[in-house]
Amino acid sequence: MTVQKLWFGLLAFGVLLAAIAAGWSVSAMARPAPTAFPTIARSLTASLTAEPTATTSPVPSWTPTSSPTPTASPTFTPAGTTTPTVRPSRTPSITPTPTYDPPDARVLAQANCRYGPGAAYLYEWGLYPTDRVEIHGRNDQGTWVYVDPWTYVDRCWVRADLLDVFRGDLFEAPVYNGRLPFSVLYKPPTNVRASRNGNEVQIVWNAVWMTEDDDRGYLVEAWVCQAGQLVFTPIHVSSPPAWVQDEPGCPQPSFARLYTAEKHGYTQWVKVPWPEHTSAP
Repeated sequence: MTVQKLWFGLLAFGVLLAAIAAGWSVSAMARPAPTAFPTIARSLTASLTAEPTATTSPVPSWTPTSSPTPTASPTFTPAGTTTPTVRPSRTPSITPTPTYDPPDARVLAQANCRYGPGAAYLYEWGLYPTDRVEIHGRNDQGTWVYVDPWTYVDRCWVRADLLDVFRGDLFEAPVYNGRLPFSVLYKPPTNVRASRNGNEVQIVWNAVWMTEDDDRGYLVEAWVCQAGQLVFTPIHVSSPPAWVQDEPGCPQPSFARLYTAEKHGYTQWVKVPWPEHTSAP
């Protein structure tokens, strides 16, 4: 019984193998052969041949052999260009200027240092014995000197005979003409006139109103002839008129100017119309 089952199984397996083999052959035989595609090259060639051929433009018969060479513009060359001759620079020789060393002086007695060379000018500063000063200027006669006190921040005028010059010479200082402190608080004198009586000249004007605290009178700066020389003469008066001596015999004419003086300074000056000398009959 076992052998029969085994045999029957082997027979069935063989039949199954045969059937599988037969089915494989049939499917292979039944598969249709691949269809051949048309040749693309032939169709494309035919299509291209049927279309008209494009006509190209005719080529001109004349062909330039080479490009023309541009002609260079003429260059202008200036004739006879002169090269300037450079002279060697000369270094100027500098002559050293001697430095002025002002004379030194010592105050001998209490003195008023003023804005101008004379007692007619306003007081500026006080000097006391043993005070040191440097002399930076003087008037023509050397009677007043323009000094720089060691005890003051500015310069002023003092009488020369009140100083002891212990180094240098007073006349080494140059003649100096300074400016007066200017004031605009009051007006200059008006209606200024002058008359002569021999060698005496009288100057008159209209008085200028000032407060009692500010009032410092008037200043006359006159250049008058004395002993054949024109001498600077400052005069201070509290009110008009003012008198001054003026002799004949100088080559230059005499003249004068008038200021209003107040404690802060001086107004603009006014020229005095100077009277001439009358000849003796």
